[in-house]
Amino acid sequence: MIDFATYQRTALTTAVYPKKYAVSYPALGLAEEAGEVAGKIKKMMRDGIPLDEQKEKIESEMGDVLWYLANLAYDCGISLEVVAEKNIEKVKDRQVRGQLHGEGDNR
Repeated sequence: MIDFATYQRTALTTAVYPKKYAVSYPALGLAEEAGEVAGKIKKMMRDGIPLDEQKEKIESEMGDVLWYLANLAYDCGISLEVVAEKNIEKVKDRQVRGQLHGEGDNR
């Protein structure tokens, strides 16, 4: 298994985009790839495709999401490990307070 720090370091070695577009380039790529994940799910719903027939395609698109996220985090000076740790802390806190449902960043 690969850890987030190793993944982020390795992803950076394959990041080929003009550094003047740091932050914006991976952010746009992240949005595009997340849309591709959603598109695969939408096709499953529309066409009645079982998950096991789409699983590899979804997995591949999720990998692209992770790559862009790792590079966006780097361009922002943020460790992907820290992003993961803080998110788990936030979600666990919401769970303890009974706030997993609902809307808003500050639940």
